[in-house]
Amino acid sequence: MSEPYDYIIAGAGAAGLSLAYHLVQAGLREERILLLDRAPKTTNDRTWCFWEVGEGPFEKVVFRKWNRVWFHAEGISKRLEIAPYAYKMIRGLDFYGFMNRFIAEQPNVAVRYGEISHIEEQDDGVLVGLGGQTFRGRWAFSSLYRPPPQNPRYHYLLQHFKGWVVRASRPVFDTEAATFMDFRVAQQGAVRFVYVLPLDAQTALVEYTLFSPELLPPEAYDAGLREYLKGILGLESYEILEGEFGIIPMTDAPFPRRQSAHVINIGMAGGRTKASTGYTFRRIQEQSRRMAEALRQTGQPFYPEPTLNRHAWMDSVLLNVLQKQRRSGPKVFGDLFRRNPPQRVLHFLDEETGWLEDLQIMASVDIPAFLRATLDVLGMRWQGARRGAMAPKRG
Repeated sequence: MSEPYDYIIAGAGAAGLSLAYHLVQAGLREERILLLDRAPKTTNDRTWCFWEVGEGPFEKVVFRKWNRVWFHAEGISKRLEIAPYAYKMIRGLDFYGFMNRFIAEQPNVAVRYGEISHIEEQDDGVLVGLGGQTFRGRWAFSSLYRPPPQNPRYHYLLQHFKGWVVRASRPVFDTEAATFMDFRVAQQGAVRFVYVLPLDAQTALVEYTLFSPELLPPEAYDAGLREYLKGILGLESYEILEGEFGIIPMTDAPFPRRQSAHVINIGMAGGRTKASTGYTFRRIQEQSRRMAEALRQTGQPFYPEPTLNRHAWMDSVLLNVLQKQRRSGPKVFGDLFRRNPPQRVLHFLDEETGWLEDLQIMASVDIPAFLRATLDVLGMRWQGARRGAMAPKRG
């Protein structure tokens, strides 16, 4: 049994490392912090993209950023000015390197590697097992993701994507603008689009992305990328420098914030992925900052959240539209960006809009399709609650 820690963080990915960073930045430099993970992260295993006004906490590791984005969908094909927002890209390897250097400078933060075997609630804290060792802590924060159980009250889609960093034989990429969404690909019964993140005029990360309940065979992603590079960008000759593959849950099913009294779920495991878009990184920063501030002020990681979250409700409605194909993805997102300034759409997706902007967004979509979806979501919730009320009680 080790000496006790104040905070044990299980999982040293984006959520775990961000929480450690914000704990230190909040002034919690006397509390002992332990980070646990399977192994050191030494590869560029993922890329995070997000939009932001001004400089964020990890501005030093932003690899590229753009104040303009291309958007191609039904009824719109346009280069959009998004200032004061910038669309930013952080590479996993750069983030891990920055955090490794940061942690090495903090005498109160330790890192251990191995398989996490268990997280066990105790009367006054937690026990966490790692590779045959047991660590004690006052609080544990877990980013170990487990899919929520299927429930007919909710929607379940996946955002899955494969990306190639390609080096073209000629200048072809617009270095001044990222391609935010390009729907000029065959939809084939799912929502399909491509991101293009230019690194220079001949090099870019190109990601073939789907919203659907099922994954594709591996070769189908490669085919989608090849078809886009040739058919849309006109590239016959290019070199593939790197590749990445990812799966992000897009569900409105609730994720428990607490496993037990002293075990808190964070990141994707704590429901920080935006249900309707899959964006997670900035939402992790907000959660980490607020938890750290709450711990500094009260000694507990809890902060006030709205009882009724209208943006979460609107996520459910959008998921219903997409999952039940009430309106195609190119038309849904095309309506949003064709009928609104891009800043309003980004503000809305960040859940920072007021009622007036929400009404402007709602007025810009296919109202009959979204009304049918709203009624369906209400019915799903009511039927689920009714089944729960009718279920036999134990005890």
